[in-house]
Amino acid sequence: MAKNAPPRWDRKMQQRLARGEAAALGELYDRFASLVHSQAHRMLDDETAADLVTREVFGYVWENPDAYDPKEGSMRSWVARLTHRQSVRRLREESGLREESGLREESGLRDDPDEDGSGLEERVHRATVAARADYIVASMPAPLRAALELAYIQRRDYRQTAADLGVTEDEARRRLRLGLQLLSTAHTRPLEGMSPPGYGRPL
Repeated sequence: MAKNAPPRWDRKMQQRLARGEAAALGELYDRFASLVHSQAHRMLDDETAADLVTREVFGYVWENPDAYDPKEGSMRSWVARLTHRQSVRRLREESGLREESGLREESGLRDDPDEDGSGLEERVHRATVAARADYIVASMPAPLRAALELAYIQRRDYRQTAADLGVTEDEARRRLRLGLQLLSTAHTRPLEGMSPPGYGRPL
């Protein structure tokens, strides 16, 4: 898979969505649904919530195709940003509901560290790092992604990885090293074009 959808595809997709072509939404969903759902699930750790975020993101895209600006990046990165923002909002809403419920209890004590502000921010930070890692893996060149998947998902060593990919052992080590270097940026860099999420910020 290419790192980003071609700019021509992005612009054409936006135009089709703006015309209300249901087939365009279906094509967009087929291309990006797995990205949206996996990113939301990593952030929320809840299958039902991830399903809901997925519906919300594609619903927003369908109703607001003009919100996408091709000059600011690919449609893939825009959809990833929408997913991140909506997932963060759900984390904050969940925390608010917990706080409200806790205030109604007689003791008024909190046992869950995620219910205080610092706990929530740490959870959002962890979720953001996970989302960034997902995005990096999905966006990196296919040879690097294939090497990482063989080594860390299928548990192949670098010799087996080289054999499976039909490359030399040195090349397999190089791909793994580059892939891990890219993944290491998940802790220090935001998602492409993403500004820090704010409370109550709309999609």
